[in-house]
Amino acid sequence: MSLPTIRTVGVIGTGVIGASWTALFLAQGLKVIVTDPAPGADGKLREHLRKHWSAIPSAKVTQDEYLNNFKFVKDIDSHLGDIDMIQENGPERLDFKRRLFAHLDANTPEHVLIASSSSGLPSSEFVTECKNNPARILIGHPFNPPHLVPLVEVVPHQATGDAYVTAALEFYRNLGKDPVLVRKETPGFIGNRLQAALCAEAYSLVSRGVVSAEDLDKTVTSGLGLRWALTGPIMTNTLGGGGDFNHFMSHLGPALKTWLDDMHRHEFDMDSQHVDVLKERVNEWTSQVNLKEVEERRDDRLVGLIKSQKDFSEAGISR
Repeated sequence: MSLPTIRTVGVIGTGVIGASWTALFLAQGLKVIVTDPAPGADGKLREHLRKHWSAIPSAKVTQDEYLNNFKFVKDIDSHLGDIDMIQENGPERLDFKRRLFAHLDANTPEHVLIASSSSGLPSSEFVTECKNNPARILIGHPFNPPHLVPLVEVVPHQATGDAYVTAALEFYRNLGKDPVLVRKETPGFIGNRLQAALCAEAYSLVSRGVVSAEDLDKTVTSGLGLRWALTGPIMTNTLGGGGDFNHFMSHLGPALKTWLDDMHRHEFDMDSQHVDVLKERVNEWTSQVNLKEVEERRDDRLVGLIKSQKDFSEAGISR
């Protein structure tokens, strides 16, 4: 089964993620119908679009087209027949998503792809009330900010149709994204689980006074993160083994087990007094930093980094 070309996207929720998705969709020449019940959401979205126009890479339209090819509506129901795809960005609450997706499934044409930006809730948990065509529902989880960071995790549930999975992957690729297919549902999916594992150890090291919060971050940005931006952990380890992953595991496997055993002994407890110690040590550093400037510099550098990363990949070297 082939699905119609996606030309009009419905965006539900215009918080940080929804507004960023909207900016990307518009910059790629798509028509967008947007809704959000929050007071002042329309004005905030327009401000976000104006602010981020210059940062969006590879825009296919003029700024005027970008700013005027969307409609903000209070009730999206009367527009559901005109939409080819929906990107949902509502609260990360199971009860909310169950009600919303049951409503969307019942009121949209069967061919419409419905994706959730959920960062951890698998779609199998909120399609339980969908009776029309739950096979077209899946996760399309971006990484913040979606208009810049290429990764999208496409996570089907067990009954998602192959045609819809293919359509989602193709849609995100056509936006210039770099989607990955998560073949089995797992809480938190892939990126957030990897992030959680690293952060848990980071929290432990900082709360125990092994390293300052600032130097912990520097360890990633000046070391691990530089390599991982070009070759992920598996390829980095393979290269570290002289091009042989087996050699890497044989050579560093025993040491790795020792480190992991120690990490388990000092595992960070999110329900302990260590959380307060962690907060204090992090705030000692971040309270002295202009966080708005940090965010702006990050987004500015991301554009160049993503271009360099793409050039690296196109040279025939897999990230």
